[in-house]
Amino acid sequence: MMEYGMVRVAAAVPSVKVADVKYNIEQIKTQIAEAEARGVQVLVFPELCVTGYSCQDLFAQRLLVEEAEQGVQALKTFTQGKRVAVIVGIPVDTGKLLLNCATVINNGEAKALVSKTYLPNYGEFYEKRWFASAQDINDGETISYAGSSIELTKQPIVFQMANGVKFGIEICEDVWAPVPPSNHLALAGADIIFNLSASDELIGKHDYLKSLLAQQSARTMSAYVYSSCGFGESTQDVVYGGNAIIYENGRLMAEGERFSFAPQMTIADIDVEMLRSERRRNTTFVNAQRGEKSDKVFQAPQPPKGGVEDGELSIDECLYRTIDPHPFIPKSEDMQRSCEEIFNIQVAGLAKRLTHTHSTTAIVGISGGLDSTLALLVCVKTFDKLGYDRKGIVGVTMPGFGTTDRTYHNAVALMQSLGITIREISIAKAVLQHFEDIGHDPQVHDVAYENSQARERTQILMDLTNELGGLVVGTGDLSELALGWATYNGDHMSMYGVNAGIPKTLIRYLVRYVAEGGVDEQSRATLLDIIDTPISPELIPADNEGNIQQKTEDLVGPYELHDFFLYYTLRYGFRPKKIFMLAKQAFGGNQHQQDGSVYSDDVIKKWLTTFFRRFFSQQFKRSCLPDGPKVGSVSLSPRGDWRMPSDASSALWLAECDQV
Repeated sequence: MMEYGMVRVAAAVPSVKVADVKYNIEQIKTQIAEAEARGVQVLVFPELCVTGYSCQDLFAQRLLVEEAEQGVQALKTFTQGKRVAVIVGIPVDTGKLLLNCATVINNGEAKALVSKTYLPNYGEFYEKRWFASAQDINDGETISYAGSSIELTKQPIVFQMANGVKFGIEICEDVWAPVPPSNHLALAGADIIFNLSASDELIGKHDYLKSLLAQQSARTMSAYVYSSCGFGESTQDVVYGGNAIIYENGRLMAEGERFSFAPQMTIADIDVEMLRSERRRNTTFVNAQRGEKSDKVFQAPQPPKGGVEDGELSIDECLYRTIDPHPFIPKSEDMQRSCEEIFNIQVAGLAKRLTHTHSTTAIVGISGGLDSTLALLVCVKTFDKLGYDRKGIVGVTMPGFGTTDRTYHNAVALMQSLGITIREISIAKAVLQHFEDIGHDPQVHDVAYENSQARERTQILMDLTNELGGLVVGTGDLSELALGWATYNGDHMSMYGVNAGIPKTLIRYLVRYVAEGGVDEQSRATLLDIIDTPISPELIPADNEGNIQQKTEDLVGPYELHDFFLYYTLRYGFRPKKIFMLAKQAFGGNQHQQDGSVYSDDVIKKWLTTFFRRFFSQQFKRSCLPDGPKVGSVSLSPRGDWRMPSDASSALWLAECDQV
């Protein structure tokens, strides 16, 4: 799995009997065996799971503490020959202190002891009655525990797996502290934080807990795996709900069932490569880690052969994470709010440019397609907010050789219902004259035939701007910029590109958002028909029935695939091999697919190769882009997020595409 930068983790909540170590160890063994069979690489159990958390004054009994140590010995024996690393909670007698600890057991060895730092001593929790804090440890003291010689330390301990992944451990209350140990662990290099917990259930506490874990995961740019004790703990005064929760950089990856009476295991595949990419590009995190290190780094032994990494299980068949096929599109519950925010960013950007240039006139080419429609809607909203007359928006429809009745009538109808100034200027005569001037046969529908039309339209818009004293509002989107699907110095050029940060897959949702709540009924009907119109530059004549013959996605590939490739290429710098694997998960017909978009491996490979070929070859168009607002985490502005030489070689990327 680390071939793809993935680590499979799990939070287990076993059945428990308070103070019955033998029973608890057998339950733990059962879940270890299950985790091994499911390819889990690191498995965490709740706080003090070997004895049960709620033993209270029984922790002062030598019999219980020594029996727990023997339980760890039994787990060491049980894990021999197994790949999974196991984190369990135990009481440990150092001779001077009783500590609430976690230990990592891996292939027959117990690695280090991590002691709880912050002990609650309020409400129903009085841990200081039984345990000492990690702060009370004298660094360098060595004890013999469960057959191993272990050096005690209060310093952060980072565990490094054989595949290079690093993780740290904190215990329950530690994460509630103003400065949790996980802060230092993450800055010292831990990719994943495991928390062994015993948190009781109170009204409202669960929501606060999830918010806390999400924020800690996001702040430390780590995965956070939380396991809290459940059914079987004493209910003398409180109830434990059995929380198993996994976050990755603030995103909830998996969550178990609260108040389950049966043992449970919550599994997720953590993308460590993604986390490390986020940390490298975040200069705040880079600066914060200065001087942070772990004096204790424990190398896990090389695990035995077998399991997911050695081919017994295919990651393509059993990936424990949902891959969103449309990473740019907000989730349904956030759709309204997100679309409103994106639209307002576009409006604010254009408003600043208009006021700065003292312009009350905007020129927009209106084709009846999605991109120009969104640009027009942004103009209308901007003029309304600035108190400008909508007649200052000059919508120009420029029918040419490929314009269909459907797009033409939609363009005119929308401009009429929105109340803007309408100009209709046919490009046919001018382009034919141009063909004659350069000696081009108009019956040859090649690149010159297409681009001449696009450049003529841009010339009209620019010249109208000079005549009227306004500015040209660009309509091209982020996806077109990525693929270079624009005519250089044609639709590639404007005076302010309001859609420059919007991917193609998102534009349809933004137009629908405006249609459903921001326009009159006539405009709404037109917008809904535009949404259903095939995407096309309309530079080739229509078919005999007057229908669009030149469909963009037939030529360059499905935009939902290209937007997927674009997101993972720019956002995380993933290589083609990994993007291909993720695309197969997202679009290969798995159970998470909702819109029916299913592509074969060959189709994904074909368009992935097309994406990288065009992305590299078309950089020269992006090197001279007009200004435009960034709206999301991915942008292609040469002044901001993406700076790339126009003559960079694509050989490495295309060679790997051939190999997938």
